[in-house]
Amino acid sequence: MNRMEETKALRARTDVHYNCCQSVLVPFCRECGLTEEEAYKLGAHFGMGMKHASTCGAVTSALMVLGMAGRGNEAALELLSQFRSKNQALDCAKLLALAKERGEERKPHCDRMVYDAVEMLEELLAEQA
Repeated sequence: MNRMEETKALRARTDVHYNCCQSVLVPFCRECGLTEEEAYKLGAHFGMGMKHASTCGAVTSALMVLGMAGRGNEAALELLSQFRSKNQALDCAKLLALAKERGEERKPHCDRMVYDAVEMLEELLAEQA
């Protein structure tokens, strides 16, 4: 199973909730030197924009992975730029407001944010390996 498939499987689970941060962090846990359980615990309080509609949890975890993978400031800024360009914002509150304007329900919207972050992260890690 590749990372995107693993991410989609996590987002589809109904027995355990994986927030946006955990949904990105868990598939990349090995690159971070973490077990799945440690990654799950680490990301627990970064969902919903750190629980106060700040930076999207998918973005936060992607930055964590880049840091743990030894990638520098350039990779982090590129990730932020790509995510903002594609989604018009980085913060959870604004992203959810934009989704509401489009008539997009929360779960599909958040799934899309997670998938975007995973895709961008995979590309950045491959480019700078």
